[in-house]
Amino acid sequence: MRDKIISAADAVAMIRRGDTVAISGFVGIGTPNAVICALEERSLETREPRNLTLIFAAAPGDGEGEGLNRLAHDGLVKRLVGGHYNLVPKLGQRALSGECEAYNLPLGCVSHLFREIAGGKPWLISKVGLRTFIDPRNGGGKMNSNTTEDLVELMEIDGEEWLRYKSFPINFAILRGTTADPLGNVTMEKEALTLDNRSLAMAAKNCGGTVIVQVERIADGWLNPHAVKIPGALVDCVVVAGAEDHAQTYATQYNGAFSGELRTPPDRAASMELNVRKIIARRCALELRKGDVVNLGIGMPEGVAEVATEEKIITFVSLTAEAGTIGGIPQGRLDFGAAINPESIIDQNQMFDFIDGGGLDLACLSFAQVDAQGNVNVSRFGGRLAGAGGFINISQNARRLVFCGTFTNQPKIEIRDGKLAILQEGPRAKFIEEVEQITFSGEYAREGHQTVLYVTERCVFSLTPEGLELTEIAPGIDIERDILAHMKFRPIIREPREMAAVIFTEGPMNLNKLLFERPLSECMEFDAERNTLFLNLVGYSVRTSADVEAVRGAVFALYEKLGHRFSAVINYDGIDIASNHSDAWFTMAAEVERGCYDHVSRYTASAFLRLKLAAALTERDVSPHVFESRHEAAGYLLDVAHRPQVPSDTPEPIV
Repeated sequence: MRDKIISAADAVAMIRRGDTVAISGFVGIGTPNAVICALEERSLETREPRNLTLIFAAAPGDGEGEGLNRLAHDGLVKRLVGGHYNLVPKLGQRALSGECEAYNLPLGCVSHLFREIAGGKPWLISKVGLRTFIDPRNGGGKMNSNTTEDLVELMEIDGEEWLRYKSFPINFAILRGTTADPLGNVTMEKEALTLDNRSLAMAAKNCGGTVIVQVERIADGWLNPHAVKIPGALVDCVVVAGAEDHAQTYATQYNGAFSGELRTPPDRAASMELNVRKIIARRCALELRKGDVVNLGIGMPEGVAEVATEEKIITFVSLTAEAGTIGGIPQGRLDFGAAINPESIIDQNQMFDFIDGGGLDLACLSFAQVDAQGNVNVSRFGGRLAGAGGFINISQNARRLVFCGTFTNQPKIEIRDGKLAILQEGPRAKFIEEVEQITFSGEYAREGHQTVLYVTERCVFSLTPEGLELTEIAPGIDIERDILAHMKFRPIIREPREMAAVIFTEGPMNLNKLLFERPLSECMEFDAERNTLFLNLVGYSVRTSADVEAVRGAVFALYEKLGHRFSAVINYDGIDIASNHSDAWFTMAAEVERGCYDHVSRYTASAFLRLKLAAALTERDVSPHVFESRHEAAGYLLDVAHRPQVPSDTPEPIV
């Protein structure tokens, strides 16, 4: 069959009772609406097909009636396997009621399953989901009592726990692109994301199934092979959709800056109103570090991109969305998943390779419920099924993690003279005794020594080995009246400090200076009990000889003040050392180590910088104890403090 172009009605007429149908889409991006509409119309007119198994990674829907919401009819769907349900509430209702079997699996694991199925693999092996509701010990991702088959199993490999996700055959893959030729080759030049289209097409084809692709136009002849995302050999039929069924997102008919066909001036972003959303986004933005690769979740975290744009630091970090965009300005609401001026758009499963492998320096995610152990629920609460989406992949694997949201549900606030006032408390507490469902395990995070903050408009909590600790309070807030009175547990309270006053003022925060031009005195913290200096060089810029000498002088001044040597843990994340001052910097570092330190360890998430540090210090006859995280760096010092003394001429190993 050389000419594969057929109508949507003819395409869905091939779907039979009991088939497994996988449908692409991330909110409205890549959602094949014309084919979905045709499938709904056929079902209503003929009562066929019936008892479908519907597979989707993200939720292809608008939160109301579009996308997969159109398929929530009696008898049409027997089983749901989805990553996210918040934007397909009609299917979510059927899942909760038990009208069909239903599973909620991590979006990234569903995405990776498509690739495993394409390769003929029986399982996906992953740690993602351990200790959460995905873990078979906590339900295995099943959404109701009518769902009995185990799609997730617990296993052990070399003494470590893993989860095994079961593969399944796919009979139909329904996808979307931009342009097709009569042979079925498909390009995606006007799509905001490429998603898992190629993997899904391969999966269906290698299962003996059928691949349907919706496009907006047909090419008269040859397509550039580099631009073809879904080869014609994988495509059985092509459906041409009208503009009404082929919008780029559910909010935007077409924006060339989403797909990279043009670039929009970045200064067009309007300043956010100083409200609860901006307060939270500003506090989250204070966790950004120069060079960070950052994921922003849906909802409240979307404001971080707006703050970073407004503060003109957007080029200092790489903001990402799990759907596949890297760089640019991630968008929110029904444009979520797209980015203005992205630097790169990669396949969704490749993005989750990066996420699951620990590539994210920082993630900002929403929360619905938090308990005393630091567990977070965003997936199922108050009779609502939102689903995990990419939350579990991201939250388990980001090096640093910020959960953000209002302290109670929809409080009314006012900012008066730089102080926060609660006018009316929200009707529902979010900090409760026990979350309804564990989407993020505080216990698992503590075992992995993950850095975790919980940011609200009135206070900030930190995850500690003992539990949740109150660490910051907004100006104008009373601890007893505004915080403890509206929590179902008492957090650890030691010495909470005031949140940065600039968060609560009109006008720009000058975030560039706050993050990257801090006085050196604010970067040094000496722990007298442990006789250890913690030197935080995050974002420190070495552009002149004075920048080098400032550090030398500060450390030697501390040595003279104390009158004895001390240990040091030094954070090199995001340091910016000009090449013409690199030699002077590392010479200074060696001199300070010989003159002031008993022991020193350094850390940075950048593998390249770790190699550079090791080489530069080794050249100067200094043992470079360089690690990936603060936990490892501090652990090294603890280890050497208890190590038996050895002769001074015994060389130390290079780490």
